[in-house]
Amino acid sequence: MRDEAVKIEKLKDVAMARLGYPFRGAVEEVRNGEVAVVQIKNADPERGIDWDDLVRTSLPGRKQPDWLQTGDVLFTARGNRNVAVHVDQTPGQAVCAPHFYLLRTLDQRVLPAYLAWYFNEAPAQRYFARSAEGSVITSIRRAVLEALPVPVPSLERQQLIVDLMAAARREKQFTEQLIRNREQQLMLVARDLIQQVHK
Repeated sequence: MRDEAVKIEKLKDVAMARLGYPFRGAVEEVRNGEVAVVQIKNADPERGIDWDDLVRTSLPGRKQPDWLQTGDVLFTARGNRNVAVHVDQTPGQAVCAPHFYLLRTLDQRVLPAYLAWYFNEAPAQRYFARSAEGSVITSIRRAVLEALPVPVPSLERQQLIVDLMAAARREKQFTEQLIRNREQQLMLVARDLIQQVHK
């Protein structure tokens, strides 16, 4: 691919950032609740969102929620691991906890999956590490997040990056599965040997 000019934009110029739904205290689980809640434990930059493990609840108050949409990006605002997850599906009504910033692209020149990828790469991670505030539990202020410099290459190049990232994740998952299978085989061999010794 030929060299191309890459424009640097501030995040606030390409995406909107809002905090997740303002639950007061812990999310209360409600049996057969109509709303699923994405919490930090459910979101992993490698595996995405574990939709099957979400707590279901009923939303308190009258605030109109920002329902999660396909193409949103969730960024962990609090804690020592400030990472992003791309929302590639939304099975029913779901919101994210207030520990997240909900990011929604405003500019068609930026792919949400590319944005999530960039958040997890070294330049953005260094920026967050320098900018985090707090001693015990650190957090990223919204103004700091919105000032993040984001390189915006062509859509073609962004899609190439997203495709490469997806391929790398599939390869990693396949390799991890092979390792687990091999460990299981070795365990069975060892058990077989031990049983023969004790015959």
